[in-house]
Amino acid sequence: LVNHMISQAVKAGASDIHIEPFQDVLVVRYRIDGLLYEMLNPPKGVQASLISRIKVMAKMNIAEKRVPQDGRAQVKIGDQEIDIRISTVPISHGERLVMRLLNKSGYFLEFSEFGLTDKNYTLINKIIRQNNGIVLVTGPTGSGKTTTLYAALSEINSSDKNIITIEDPVEYNLKGIGQIQVNTKTGVTFAKGLRSIVRQDPDIVLIGEIRDHETAEIAIQSALTGHLVFSTLHTNDSAGAITRLVDLGVEPYLISSSVNTVIAQRLVRVLCENCKQEYQLEPSHIKTLNGVGEKYIGEYIYKPKGCSKCFNTGYLGREAIFEVMLLDDELKSLVLETSDANQIKEAALKAGMTTLRQDGMLKVLKGISSIGEVLRVTQE
Repeated sequence: LVNHMISQAVKAGASDIHIEPFQDVLVVRYRIDGLLYEMLNPPKGVQASLISRIKVMAKMNIAEKRVPQDGRAQVKIGDQEIDIRISTVPISHGERLVMRLLNKSGYFLEFSEFGLTDKNYTLINKIIRQNNGIVLVTGPTGSGKTTTLYAALSEINSSDKNIITIEDPVEYNLKGIGQIQVNTKTGVTFAKGLRSIVRQDPDIVLIGEIRDHETAEIAIQSALTGHLVFSTLHTNDSAGAITRLVDLGVEPYLISSSVNTVIAQRLVRVLCENCKQEYQLEPSHIKTLNGVGEKYIGEYIYKPKGCSKCFNTGYLGREAIFEVMLLDDELKSLVLETSDANQIKEAALKAGMTTLRQDGMLKVLKGISSIGEVLRVTQE
């Protein structure tokens, strides 16, 4: 059953498998394209053996059912190597188990395949070729930040550059790049690993995530001493990243002198080519969009329907939308005065930034996604 579950999930392109015991049922759900779908309802009787089987795979303690545990396992499905991270939590009706699937042999995206608008493509290409400073990619968990950073690294990776990353966990292995795995058991934290990286004479450093004051501090120091630093933050939009750094205790004058660019990104689901329906955009459809789509009234756009090809969801696959905030001199001096995200955002818009929602609307016009989908992932 476990093997069937994993291979089915890989076929469907799922990123997570949830196994949830309730009072009289056992529910298995897959997360496909960011949303959970109920896939199997195995009999309640197999619950204990199913969970034990997965725990054995991950070398976890089978006897201990009262504390949360995590582990990892590797399986081969056909010619694909799947890395599985497994986490269990005790709940009232047994143990709830989540498996995160990482396809190591997975197909690796390049920038040209991101579906970037020309404006953003030239912007990002310029940004990742700078010599120093910090480039931050922000967005919630599972919005493709790591993928973007990996694409950036493989784009600029060449034999005359020394690139070192510190990640938790290392998601894909990149050729010619030194990747350090964070390991709290042996004391390799982001901050400690970073200190050692700086002594390894790197040109480009990638930090998996800036979580605390110490990491932020060292990241900024390395950017000021002539390294190009890439990292991620969890914020809602690009202006919020500045507020978040101040919140972590970083001095505004350090932010303005080190941070070059903040890229916010989200993933929108792509409409299934097989069953999408065309309709004409009317004013009533975009009441909720805060005036973003008004100039497009009367255009023909598409909405989801659902067929057997896309599991009746109306969508197949995902694409990223971006908001790229370049910190020019005006924005930098504003950061020194205030860390209010709204003011920073207004100034960035005046300087010609395309917001997430505007970028999303361009995708809607091209028939790639739907209005409902863009609304779901952006909030203004």
